Amino acid sequence: MIRPGLCSVTFRDLDVESVIGHAVAAELECIEWAGDAHVPPGDPAAARRARELTEQAGLAVASYGSYLRFEGSDEEFRTAADGVLMSAQELGAPRIRVWAGSTGSADVPAEDRVQIIRRIQRFADRTAEHGIDVGLEFHGRTLTDEIGSTLHLLDEVDRINVLSYWQPHQGMDAPEALETLRQVLPRTSTIHVFSWWPTHERLALSERAALWRDAFAILAAEGSDRDALLEFLPGDDPALLRREADALRSLIAAGTSFGAEAAR
Repeated sequence: MIRPGLCSVTFRDLDVESVIGHAVAAELECIEWAGDAHVPPGDPAAARRARELTEQAGLAVASYGSYLRFEGSDEEFRTAADGVLMSAQELGAPRIRVWAGSTGSADVPAEDRVQIIRRIQRFADRTAEHGIDVGLEFHGRTLTDEIGSTLHLLDEVDRINVLSYWQPHQGMDAPEALETLRQVLPRTSTIHVFSWWPTHERLALSERAALWRDAFAILAAEGSDRDALLEFLPGDDPALLRREADALRSLIAAGTSFGAEAAR
């Protein structure tokens, strides 16, 4: 099953109640709560409130969208990791999104890469004690900036509860983007859904419909349960959410149908 949802960072300037209201009106099913906007790390009251309001609205918490990057001094890292884990627990998040540093894989010094890997391992061991997975943001200027480095990093971390998010990288055409998805299966847990082309221009999902239909076909054929979370809208306009959510559901359905045929 591919579950349609929303990243709350899509509406960074709205409060928690407004984000939930828009998600309900768009008939989405879950929300990834942003750690830099709606659920700050180390603020258990904010996390509990977001969880309660989400569940009261009939939605699920998909994940905690943290900005933990595994950098800084040991003390800085411990403090950041403690705050993120506390908030994720109070939020009832089954997964924490994290970032593998802030330097591209070709430029990061070897000793920094080793440190990031070890810190991811330690963090994943802690989250596993609470039944929480870790999801690596698939993003430029990190150790997951290209598919080879992402797969290598997953091998090096070697933790069953550490998987990758997936999204099409900026400026990447559809065939190349879909190939990265094929390579990371089944080691991807969550999909960030948006339509940027040719670089950072925000378009309607319908303008890259073929990319997303094929992506959902690949996911459906593989068969694991995943969340597909709308992350960006043209102009950050809440009035467009229903249209984009309808497009997302249609593309999931089309991809699932196509993927089922391909899997036979």
